[in-house]
Amino acid sequence: MNLRTFLNSMKPAEQAEFARRCDTSIAYLRKAISSRQPLRVALCVDIERESGRLVTRQELRADWARLWPELISANADASLA
Repeated sequence: MNLRTFLNSMKPAEQAEFARRCDTSIAYLRKAISSRQPLRVALCVDIERESGRLVTRQELRADWARLWPELISANADASLA
């Protein structure tokens, strides 16, 4: 699931709480989504964790394989299933 869809599935108060748990703001997340700005590496990890892996690092960063090479085999295994 992409971040926009995930956020849109929540009420505004839930979005704000999610952003707070990720140590950011909903305004920053919305701006980053609309401008296609790459999110900070640590923020991607926080989003993945706080979303319960509904939004993954692979979905958040096009360069995920360079940043997290340990996920390459996990991603390949998932695509074979």
